[in-house]
Amino acid sequence: MTTPLIPVILCGGTGTRLWPLSRASYPKQYWPLGGRGDETLLQQTQQRLEGLAGLGAPLLICNDDHRFIVAEQMRQIDVEPGAILLEPMGRNTAPAVAVAALQATARGDDPLLLVLAADHVIRDAAHFRTAIEAGRSAAEAGRLVTFGIVPTAPETGYGYIEASEPLQPGALTPVPIARFVEKPDRATAEQFLASGRFTWNSGMFLFKASAMLAELERLAPEVVSCCRAALEQDMADLDFLRLEREAFAKCPNVAIDVAVMEKTALGSVLPLAAGWSDVGSWSALWDTADRDDNGNVLRGRVISEGSRNCYLRSEHRLVVGLGVENLVVVETDDAVLIADRSQAQNVKTIVKQLEADGSPEGKAHRKIYRPWGSYTGVVEDHRWQVKRISVKPGASLSLQMHHHRAEHWVVVKGTALVERDGNQQLIGENQSTYIPMGCKHRLSNPGRIPVEMIEVQSGEYLGEDDIVRFDDIYGRSDTTAAAVSQATLTQP
Repeated sequence: MTTPLIPVILCGGTGTRLWPLSRASYPKQYWPLGGRGDETLLQQTQQRLEGLAGLGAPLLICNDDHRFIVAEQMRQIDVEPGAILLEPMGRNTAPAVAVAALQATARGDDPLLLVLAADHVIRDAAHFRTAIEAGRSAAEAGRLVTFGIVPTAPETGYGYIEASEPLQPGALTPVPIARFVEKPDRATAEQFLASGRFTWNSGMFLFKASAMLAELERLAPEVVSCCRAALEQDMADLDFLRLEREAFAKCPNVAIDVAVMEKTALGSVLPLAAGWSDVGSWSALWDTADRDDNGNVLRGRVISEGSRNCYLRSEHRLVVGLGVENLVVVETDDAVLIADRSQAQNVKTIVKQLEADGSPEGKAHRKIYRPWGSYTGVVEDHRWQVKRISVKPGASLSLQMHHHRAEHWVVVKGTALVERDGNQQLIGENQSTYIPMGCKHRLSNPGRIPVEMIEVQSGEYLGEDDIVRFDDIYGRSDTTAAAVSQATLTQP
């Protein structure tokens, strides 16, 4: 009988090296970057597993702020997760793996867990599935299998795994691990490749839940005890399991490699050559993408004339590349990146500078996603601003009130149900309504198509923390201007 196989998809990380597209509010794993149409990296991570024997519902572990993005992207591909576990703060991969193993064994089951990052690209999904099947027997026997990427160059940006014996080209056989090595210098990396024993550390694993828990208990007991306490005190929140903050905060911030894999005698590495990339920079994305005859990767509204070996991407406006070479150009609604491809790794320093300056472009896009839809900042001035609001069919914003601003709403698509101080009114296309300061109000979409609306705010203070929330079907807590935290400043 086939042992159930549960994907554990780790959705953390902000992907700052892919700024201005990837930002803290909407990181790279939620963008369609892997060359498969509109499917995001997260969706591709789940979909490339289709056809594996015994495949069960995935466990997803994500940041609390991204919970509705994760749920919506799973819904779009008709996948119902086994659970979406919400981390109140980041604590690296060892706690995430411990939480997943505890959750998977909570009812006495002992499945195989396939730990994957949500932001990787794997071009040959069929070979990846073959490799997973090849690692099953070792994992079922209690080995902790990691997938080592067969190196294609002496990269200095990856950690390496040394096998206990030379790896046979093309062989899909787990080999006991001799050691893990941190990122080497180039000369050392060249020696690694020449030995035939080394692979890149991908951070992907396959093991029985009980085997990993036993090693965690032995080698990192504090991780397990804190995660167990956080799970025992978790709180169901709609379709999510929210880990208890205080218990999880005590958990050591440590990677599973450091906590277990570097110390255990049960580790095995299975060499994988499936077109893997961790999409760690725009140049890495250029490396993995399909290119035209001139070596260009073109995405969105782009015209290239006489340009070579460039990555040109437009999200909104037309981008024209004329006689340029080896550039990365990425346009979003509020920022444009122009970089030499060889310097693309340094984008993270720009993000740090933006964050230090308090610039909103460092963390968030103008378009902010919410469980009910999205809103986009269009234009603003000192005492007014304009937003475009989109509300999904059947969705509703919270019942709320503002102390310092009034709002004018103009419906441009669909039919909105507007509640004002207990009175309800349907507002159709080309109709409008006014929400004065202090009015208790709610916007809903009772129809079958999205509602698109233009909102004009005016008043002495326009911050998103000027909200008193009376009722919210998504379980978000009441918010007031006096008590709002920085994390909720973009939750209308």
